[in-house]
Amino acid sequence: MSISLRSLILLPIWISMAHIQQGGPDEKEKTTALKDLLSRIDLDELMKKDEPPLDFPDTLEGFEYAFNEKGQLRHIKTGEPFVFNYREDLHRWNQKRYEALGEIITKYVYELLEKDCNLKKISIPVDASESEPKSFIFMSEDALTNPQKLMVLIHGSGVVRAGQWARRLIINEDLDSGTQIPFIKRAMDEGYGVIVLNPNENYIEVEKPKIHVQSSSDSSDEPAEKRERKDKVSKETKKRRDFYEKYRNPQREKEMMQLYIRENGSPEEHAVYVWDHFIAQSAAENVFFVAHSYGGLAFVELMIQREADVKSKVTAVALTDSVHNVWHQEAGKTIREWMRENIVSITLQNCCNWVSSSEPLDTSVESMLPDCPRVSADIYISDPFLLRVRIRKRTEGTDRHELTSWKSFPSIFKFFTEASEAKTSSLKPTLTRRSHRIKHEEL
Repeated sequence: MSISLRSLILLPIWISMAHIQQGGPDEKEKTTALKDLLSRIDLDELMKKDEPPLDFPDTLEGFEYAFNEKGQLRHIKTGEPFVFNYREDLHRWNQKRYEALGEIITKYVYELLEKDCNLKKISIPVDASESEPKSFIFMSEDALTNPQKLMVLIHGSGVVRAGQWARRLIINEDLDSGTQIPFIKRAMDEGYGVIVLNPNENYIEVEKPKIHVQSSSDSSDEPAEKRERKDKVSKETKKRRDFYEKYRNPQREKEMMQLYIRENGSPEEHAVYVWDHFIAQSAAENVFFVAHSYGGLAFVELMIQREADVKSKVTAVALTDSVHNVWHQEAGKTIREWMRENIVSITLQNCCNWVSSSEPLDTSVESMLPDCPRVSADIYISDPFLLRVRIRKRTEGTDRHELTSWKSFPSIFKFFTEASEAKTSSLKPTLTRRSHRIKHEEL
């Protein structure tokens, strides 16, 4: 087991303090002196020596990684998958490196959405001024004009952005399982318009301005002794704060502040905003939602806010391991009924939730709540060795949840096709009667 440079330097001082504290009152003065010495050690410099600079490349090539023909991230020279523990015993540095790579992955996926999927990047709010914070979504050319079908994709919470299901899957598995690109391409091939939401892009970060506090002694009429006492207390407070800051932020990273985006300050606000300004304005007769994890909660919140409009325009909703809760979100009875009721037949519902399960794909999974039907997303491994690994991982925190969208991919499109056909079939008798009545009146 390795010991950090900081620990090696401070260890003798800690040992000396422990020995001194065992002595009598005469040793108090030595203890005070050692504490003073400890407080004056420049931990900032020590930690900088212990931890490499947080200076990472800003391109995949700089990291010496690239995606191969299978969409897997591999090292350019060795062909090996991404290695998180690049430097041993430097977890914080490794995590910062991983996050820096993640930001590059996000930009890479944005490029794929525009170049490979031919989506347009649309800035929001639509009436934003030049100076205010902005976000964006992605749409196909026919998203608002397609008269038949529109698919809306909503990812979960966390660091993921538009076009992603899970960053970890993109880095450790492949683009197919970790991004929404397979959904987008198939949807467009099958004649859907597409809108890709960006519910986690709620604010922009800017460097926090430095506040210069004027010393109280400059303008105070207080007695000199009182001013000196107050200044001393202020300096001691600042010293303690700086001492803590050296541990928390050893490399003096910039202090940032968040400026929230108008009407898009949360995933729930974002879903309502995109509905009002885009989805509700679309020409599509059938709107379909695919919502993963927290995206399911955002959809339920949208229903609560726009119940009548959603019911009239949405044909079917596919949730994947959704974390919504109709009781905690206080969804009304009519919403709960709509989420679990059938479209036209006993086997076809308005809403279906594909959940983590080792059962075969589309097998019914029981729910504790009277909610939309739950079926298995078939997170199943048949190989005995791999199955043992998966079972062991289950107690450690598994990636099963993140895979539900990809594993249920074929079933979701089948569900949408059947829902669209069922809705059309249910309208045919009405349309036939109406057409017959018109012809009769013309006669």
